[in-house]
Amino acid sequence: MQLQRPIRMIALAIVALVVLAIPVPVFAQSCALCYTQAASAGGRMIQALRSGILILILPPTLMSVGMIFIVKQKRNQFKRSETADDSGQDW
Repeated sequence: MQLQRPIRMIALAIVALVVLAIPVPVFAQSCALCYTQAASAGGRMIQALRSGILILILPPTLMSVGMIFIVKQKRNQFKRSETADDSGQDW
């Protein structure tokens, strides 16, 4: 059991390195309409597009991180109550 944790961390690091090694254009959707609109737009429009993308990405990311934090806290709370004596608390 003790050996599995380092192996899991090494595997995660290898996967992260592979993902970072893949060229960035591979992740692009290359939408023709988006590309032509962004290419024909001026500097202010491109900045507005970038800001819009950040505004659309930020809330779901923060909600996902918040949910992961809450689930981890509840999981740890459940593990603690499982190992403790019967305290009379029901989950």
